Amino acid sequence: MSIPPPPGPHQQQGPYQPPQSGLPQYPQFQQAPYGQQAPYPSPYQPWGQGYGPHPAQAPVNGLAIASLVLGLLCCLPGVGLVLGVVALAQIRRRGERGRAMAVTGSVLSGIGLALLVVVLATGGAAGFRKGFEEGARGRAGLSLSTGDCFDTPDHALDDDLITDVTPAACDEGHDGEVFATYRLTGTAYPGDDAIGDSADDRCYGLEDTYVLDVWAVPDDVAVYYFTPSEDSWAAGDRDVVCVFGSSTSGGRLTDSYHQGPDAYSADQLAYLRAAHVLNTALDTAPDSAYVEEDLSGNKAWAGRMATALGKQTAMLRAHRWDAGAKRPVLALAADLDRARAEWAKAARASDVDTFFTHYDKGYKLIDPHRTVTVRDALGLTTVPPAYEDGGGGGGDGGAGSGGGGSGVEV
Repeated sequence: MSIPPPPGPHQQQGPYQPPQSGLPQYPQFQQAPYGQQAPYPSPYQPWGQGYGPHPAQAPVNGLAIASLVLGLLCCLPGVGLVLGVVALAQIRRRGERGRAMAVTGSVLSGIGLALLVVVLATGGAAGFRKGFEEGARGRAGLSLSTGDCFDTPDHALDDDLITDVTPAACDEGHDGEVFATYRLTGTAYPGDDAIGDSADDRCYGLEDTYVLDVWAVPDDVAVYYFTPSEDSWAAGDRDVVCVFGSSTSGGRLTDSYHQGPDAYSADQLAYLRAAHVLNTALDTAPDSAYVEEDLSGNKAWAGRMATALGKQTAMLRAHRWDAGAKRPVLALAADLDRARAEWAKAARASDVDTFFTHYDKGYKLIDPHRTVTVRDALGLTTVPPAYEDGGGGGGDGGAGSGGGGSGVEV
């Protein structure tokens, strides 16, 4: 009978039993299958649930935002009110945010809608529109009519910023007197220079519609004009106002320069009416600075001049003149006949040189100084206006400056 050998130092008899004590017990390593690693035991247990993402907030209702914007801007109040009401219903149904914005937008839009109803009911809209247009026009001349006399705030007619005037008596001291008005045409704003050029030509040409004898206007009286600005043009302003004013800085007018037929004798009136026919034709000259730029336009103007001269001589010969005026008047009519022939030839010119040849001759024959003898015989002023002699006759007036007129009174 053999007896097994006693256990060696590296052998164990049965499983290891740790001593029973209060010390913590650590688990043993486990034998992993061949080729695998056994997990390292941990005394800590994992959390049953980790940290998750934050819960998403409800979106803001878009109609509530739109209602608030419209309410703050006071535009389309009816739309803003409707959007606010719809937004509140959607917020309750969908659980969205923006209730405060919807309520605020609805309240502001409701107030705006109420004010709009009041304005329309009381006619305030028309008054507002009228006030806007008058303010946009920005020209004192818009409230002026032919024959009005007025004062400006600074007593200066050449101030481009004049926006208001005060009515004044024409037989007392005043800054300006309106002698004519006319309207521009077109839809697009023509520009400051174009409007100024128009006022230069037209205002001087319209003088004798208010003052039958423009030679009687003193040299210290200048022509000014109020014209539309670009902003006032957009508001519908097309009026140009022609004004008499003092050419002296700080000077004022003391009387009206309006002259009616009653201020003249029969002979004087007959002469001035005949002269007006030619002056009207002179004012229809083309705008081109050089004949080469518009030969056909200048030929057409020469034709109008020839027609006017024919009518003028007929009027002069048809009137019964006093003995002292008859001879100089008939001599003037003979000069005008020769002038009519030259203007007619200019109207038929085939080239620029031919036009100028007859234009120069015709223009010299209607020189205003040729009328001095007739005027003296009729008892009219014999000193031509300053601008007829090439001097400046006006000052700045709005978009342009009052320069020399093109008309030549005979």
